[in-house]
Amino acid sequence: MTRQRTAALVGNPNAGKSALFNALTGARQKIANYPGVTVERKAGRLILPSGEPVELIDLPGSYSFDSASPDEEVTRKVVHGEFPGEALPEVLVLVLDAANLEQHLVFAQEVIALGRPTVVALNMIDLAERDGLTLDPAALSQALGVPVIPTVAVRRRGLDELAEAIARAEIQASDEEAETHTRQHLTLPERRLAARHMAKGATLSESAQHRLHSGLDTILLHPWFGAPILLALLFVIFQAVFAWATPFADALEGAVGAISEWVVATFPGGFLRDLVTEGVLAGVGSVVVFLPQIVILFAFILVMEASGYMARAAYIMDRLMARVGLSGKSFIPLLSSVACAIPGIMATRSIADPKDRLTTILVAPLMTCSARLPVYALIIAAVIPNTTVGPGVGLQGLVMFALYVAGIAGAMIAALVLRRTVAKGAASGFIMEMPRYQMPRLRDLAIGLWQRAWVFLRRAGTIIFVATIALWVLLSFPKADPGESQIDASFAGTIATGVHAVVEPIGFNREMALALVPAMAAREVAVSSLATTYAVDSGDEDETALALEEQITARWSLPTALAFLAWFVFAPQCLSTIAVARRETNGWKWPMFMVGYLFALAYVFAGATYWIAVAAGL
Repeated sequence: MTRQRTAALVGNPNAGKSALFNALTGARQKIANYPGVTVERKAGRLILPSGEPVELIDLPGSYSFDSASPDEEVTRKVVHGEFPGEALPEVLVLVLDAANLEQHLVFAQEVIALGRPTVVALNMIDLAERDGLTLDPAALSQALGVPVIPTVAVRRRGLDELAEAIARAEIQASDEEAETHTRQHLTLPERRLAARHMAKGATLSESAQHRLHSGLDTILLHPWFGAPILLALLFVIFQAVFAWATPFADALEGAVGAISEWVVATFPGGFLRDLVTEGVLAGVGSVVVFLPQIVILFAFILVMEASGYMARAAYIMDRLMARVGLSGKSFIPLLSSVACAIPGIMATRSIADPKDRLTTILVAPLMTCSARLPVYALIIAAVIPNTTVGPGVGLQGLVMFALYVAGIAGAMIAALVLRRTVAKGAASGFIMEMPRYQMPRLRDLAIGLWQRAWVFLRRAGTIIFVATIALWVLLSFPKADPGESQIDASFAGTIATGVHAVVEPIGFNREMALALVPAMAAREVAVSSLATTYAVDSGDEDETALALEEQITARWSLPTALAFLAWFVFAPQCLSTIAVARRETNGWKWPMFMVGYLFALAYVFAGATYWIAVAAGL
């Protein structure tokens, strides 16, 4: 009895392999797992024009035979005949995305260099035509040296021609030529260059829009220009956070102040009025006024994602991250941590290399999350002059930009150290699909901004509210004797005295020491804690309404304020972040290590900032 022939579908992820597999095999499929791994094995029966059945295997998507994940390892072993119990495929059906031809031709060269019978399915040709591309399959076939069949799997176009090509598939070269093929080992840059030439040679025409998109990629992904453009964009973002948000923040601050004045004028003095003015309005209100900055920051992030630029930023950062032992795959989780470290840490699940993933989790808290933005904005507005240092460049925005850069630099240096010590290993490769450029939809942006604004306000109404009220109670009781400071007499004052003994060497005053404790619940609580502390300490209704910014300007020295900013660049994230890190690492070992090294960095850099500023006479 003759053994049934086998064929395997290979190609990059998102090439349309699964759709092509379903179209070719219909309901004649079996799904199981490969022995010893959790990778799914999909096999079906393809009927050739002659009536001969062929077992068709849908292999996991792969970017290279240099396996970077369990999926890619399975593909490599099956194609090379090294997987136990799996027959060596007699025909390889290489599936390429016609709309993203250059990228897919990189892996195609590795497959064809094996010298095995190969047929190319130039899939999703309709999408390429929609994007303004007219391709020449014959020219591509000549360049690759194998048959190329245009297909549209979802519309069953080209399936009969593909089945005929599979039936005719034979070794395309003599044994000597095949041996020459297998001896060719092009480097990844060489394969990329060859892919570019082949894609260009197979393109008969392209629309003006496609040429525009290609031109944008030539500039935005340029080895020399790409990084400065990204840096300039980030600089503009943080200038806008201050310049654009100021009128709206002032309006919110005025509204909170007006409400506070109305409460003072309406309610009789006593516990309830103090709770509302000193606790709720002074505390929670001092955080809510930073909503405009949060909205502006996320507006830029959402536009970058929706336009297709975010993936290109990851590609640009790959070279920098490779130098510290990471890959561009870590960039998206780290950038997500700018919003919040919790989804950033959860996004590391897409990183196949366990050492890469662990390192990314450990450095994610160093990325400046949106919870730190109110702290930065408050202190900068209080101690940094609102002056310009150049055309359209404000000093406050420049300092904000420097703080974010400091967080990124800290994350990169920490990653370098971790990859050479506790998470030792080499950087993994990085290849990703570039999404098409498109104009962001205003409706989608509005929904995204509303969701993020609601999350911020919900935190203000839950975590920050509870922490602020608890602090107000600790600050208000027991009551001080006549002539005695309320803070000195309170439970919170006792706690502050103990913490202050630890942080006094790095320039922190007692109010700052007290703010650090509830800030572990949420970073924004540091702002509400300071506001509540100064409101309770004032003992005067007029001073209670005094803006927190003015309180800090009057009470803090510049070295002290700079030390506080340095602390928040490096200090650990909220308790929720630590809990998520424990879940993602399956234990407390690495979260405790993360908390320990971040606290050490925060203490050292805050102290260094303070004493350098003092020595400089600031």
